[in-house]
Amino acid sequence: MCGSPAGGTSTPGTQPMGIVTRIAAITGPALQRLLACCLLLHWGPVQAHVADRYTVVTGVTVIDGTDGPPRTDALVVIRNDRIAGIGRDGQIAVPAGASVIEARGKWMIPGLIDAHVHFFQSGGLYTRPDVIDLRRIRPYDQEIAGIRERLPATLGRYLASGVTSVVDLAGPRWTYELRALADGAADSPRVMLSGPALAASLPPGLDGRHAPAVEVRSPGQARAAVQRLAASQPDFLKVWFSPHPGMNLDPEFAWIGAAIDEAHTLGLRVAAHATRLDVARRMVDAGADILVHSVDDRPIDRELLSAMRDGGVLYIPTLGVSRRYAEVLGQRLALTPFEQAMGDARVIASLDDLPRLFRGYRPSQQARDNRVARENLLRVHRAGITIAAGSDAGNIGSLHGPGLHRELELMVDAGLTPAEVLRAATQGGARVMGRSRELGQLRPGMLADLVLLDADPRIDIRNTRRIALVMAGGRVVWCGPDLQAVQCPG
Repeated sequence: MCGSPAGGTSTPGTQPMGIVTRIAAITGPALQRLLACCLLLHWGPVQAHVADRYTVVTGVTVIDGTDGPPRTDALVVIRNDRIAGIGRDGQIAVPAGASVIEARGKWMIPGLIDAHVHFFQSGGLYTRPDVIDLRRIRPYDQEIAGIRERLPATLGRYLASGVTSVVDLAGPRWTYELRALADGAADSPRVMLSGPALAASLPPGLDGRHAPAVEVRSPGQARAAVQRLAASQPDFLKVWFSPHPGMNLDPEFAWIGAAIDEAHTLGLRVAAHATRLDVARRMVDAGADILVHSVDDRPIDRELLSAMRDGGVLYIPTLGVSRRYAEVLGQRLALTPFEQAMGDARVIASLDDLPRLFRGYRPSQQARDNRVARENLLRVHRAGITIAAGSDAGNIGSLHGPGLHRELELMVDAGLTPAEVLRAATQGGARVMGRSRELGQLRPGMLADLVLLDADPRIDIRNTRRIALVMAGGRVVWCGPDLQAVQCPG
């Protein structure tokens, strides 16, 4: 006969196996198994009687991400954190006691996914001392401390921008704390991350205790580094490789190949920084799963396109990041009203500091036109390769939260249709996360991450900024003034 653990009481929602784990060192394996049995028996009936939470959205036009036509005047039933059904009024049962959101005249899309961000960077002027060194004005430790202090607010900016999932591709070890923070919060986007990347070298300014990468120079070092990183359970391995002109790539790809092989052995997918055609080709040949920037020096040839398609390689173009560096450092930045409203005011204010600090400052190197990157985006799309949208937020001028919407507009400007770009920001991001069965579409059984819009994003991609409501895991986490009947946070 099983009873309550000594000195304990049953609490609804408590996870019994967590208690078993905590007492394992005291009880030993045999008693641990016995207690596991008892605890499961004890908590099972309590959990079984927890009432389901239902929310119903009525009268909405659903763009479900399945590539089918929109469903007009639809009724969406959400049970707890998942979609239970989508249909017409009268065709689908409305559970008694459900919360009802009247959404006539609204469009529903899956929650947006920003597949490339960096939380160790603020987006402000002082965040990349390797690009413009202002540490004598604001010490880098102070910059990082401010970033970490504002992380909860930064996560909130993503939700307010309709972004319900983000992928951090390279950051210091403390970014693992961010994932734990997001996992334990009801009002946070989902966060996946790589932790520190692997790099051949780190630029001055990013090589201290907040380094976003580990330096490796040999296959043996690379394998050992991957094994150490894997102990922290990252969601990806990131290879951060920016070769200088004339570099011999053979020894570099000896360690890169070893790192990718070790990562795959340990069950980790690999995201690779590759902006040169020759580097991208060798990354794909070495087994990289995701190319995280555009190839911008030469047109991608049929051979590489074929290899990417056959290997299921994903492509994240990040068209906006280099432009934003040029705009900020060239003192010609013009943020959109949405960026002004949703971005961090202190970060935005810092972007205007440059003319005050350095009268007449001009960057030593102007960013080249990214026409090749735009044309390669179309080549990749026409080849049938999955594209995911990523803002590279955190870099100077690329704002956390609203930055993804600017990237979507640039992808349309490059030649994709709004519907194709929307798929990149939903289905494509879900593929990057490895969670296509739960995210990126609106179907029964999928997680209820969704956004209500005031206008049709298929007509104009900028309509993704006209956000009326955001739901994450079946809970309303943000809503606009015209949905006052909904209980919104804050």
